[in-house]
Amino acid sequence: MNIYDERLSGLTAIVGTLLTWLFGGWDIALSVLVAFMLIDYLTGLLRGYVTDKLSSNTGFKGIAKKSVILIVLIVAVLLDRLINDSTWIFRTLICYFYIANEGISILENCTALGLPVPNRLAEALEQLKEGQKKSNINKKNESEEI
Repeated sequence: MNIYDERLSGLTAIVGTLLTWLFGGWDIALSVLVAFMLIDYLTGLLRGYVTDKLSSNTGFKGIAKKSVILIVLIVAVLLDRLINDSTWIFRTLICYFYIANEGISILENCTALGLPVPNRLAEALEQLKEGQKKSNINKKNESEEI
């Protein structure tokens, strides 16, 4: 191994360790969220191409939104590290919320492309999203009562 291979291996290990710590590991919720984010971006590009509304500005805004989702996820992980010992409460809620949002966006893109979308799937994603909102409203009401 030459010096550049060793440096690259070391740098890769450092970056991987940092990302693992920031995102709280790589579990199924994070895998699904990242997959949905990629699928949403790709279907958004296809939607823009088919409807002749494809623009680099819109694409950049999409990447910016996905980046902010990851920043919110990092904040949730840091809050979990601060408040909890070993459970990912905020991280899991954030993952599920954005999985629902991305899933709904994917279905909207598919509908705009002329594809039929199963009603049950759309309803399930909407329930997941609404469940998060109701949970947040209930928590807010409980905290106001205290």
